Amino acid sequence: MLSGGFGKVGIGRKVKKTDPLLLFKDCRLCPRHCGVNRLNQRKAAPPSFCGESSLLRVAHVGPHFGEEPPITGKNGSGTVFFSGCSLKCSICQNHQISRDGLGNTISVHDLYLRLEEMIRVDKVHNINLVTPDHFFPHVFELVTLLRRNGHDLPVIYNLSGYQSTTLLAWAEDFVDIYLPDFKYANPALSKHLSNCKEYPSVALDAISVMVRQKGFLAASVEGTSLAKKGVLVRHMILPGEVRNSMDALTSLFLEFGSGLPISLMSQYYPVLPQEGRDLNRPITQEEFDRVYAHALDLGLENLYVQFLDNGTSIEGCPPSFLPDFHQKNPFLNTVPKSTI
Repeated sequence: MLSGGFGKVGIGRKVKKTDPLLLFKDCRLCPRHCGVNRLNQRKAAPPSFCGESSLLRVAHVGPHFGEEPPITGKNGSGTVFFSGCSLKCSICQNHQISRDGLGNTISVHDLYLRLEEMIRVDKVHNINLVTPDHFFPHVFELVTLLRRNGHDLPVIYNLSGYQSTTLLAWAEDFVDIYLPDFKYANPALSKHLSNCKEYPSVALDAISVMVRQKGFLAASVEGTSLAKKGVLVRHMILPGEVRNSMDALTSLFLEFGSGLPISLMSQYYPVLPQEGRDLNRPITQEEFDRVYAHALDLGLENLYVQFLDNGTSIEGCPPSFLPDFHQKNPFLNTVPKSTI
């Protein structure tokens, strides 16, 4: 099964090294601690918050060219988009998989074979696991298979920021790069959009653990072309919520200093109807400029910026990089992010 094994879980019970699937029983994989037995496949069983059982489900596997430059490189980032999510934001740009449950069941071995083919055929620079935390037992096994068979590409965990610090401690040996979001500094906003008012504090604690494990993204700190290890934090500006973005950047600056690599994103698009007029439109140039100016005023040294003219929409047409997971290639028109 897995190399490295497991220690104690947060509530004190022990998990056998040879049976990591027991982590799905009385599930505590995310900070919601919903306690659902995800090993129970009966339809009448109470649903987990993430909407997933213990069966691994994936919506898309393929090279992706819309990440930050040190992640995308020339050949793309080898992404795996998992079905379900422990956060389920009402504004999620990937709502087809995070909220609607689009995806197919796959074994860890078969997923490994698909990754092996992508590595061989597409020559991707890394393995990018998108929203993997509610499937961590399977993910740890997948990474073990990759490394056991000589694939030493950096493994990326592309996360919401709403992670369990206990599970991150277990994850340390199975990840090289963390790409967490820091979505909200405003608890009222995180309650409204993601049903978790504790998001700001939980996310800061989680990112602190990630930074202690891996440091800042090496490509940003050392000026190398492709990232091998470290943390890059993403923040997406929301329309009508400039203060949230400015406070989020300030919180990250105060917590981690000016050297923390941050990706400032302008790609918000209202994929689902939202309460309140502002969230039913893209951000404006004025909103972007205010947040961007604040980032510069803070003196952030490793800043990646997705400018509004880089494939985004202001006039009501969906942005070119908005994915459609009903398609074989959801990112057919992906536009890479800009950098400064």
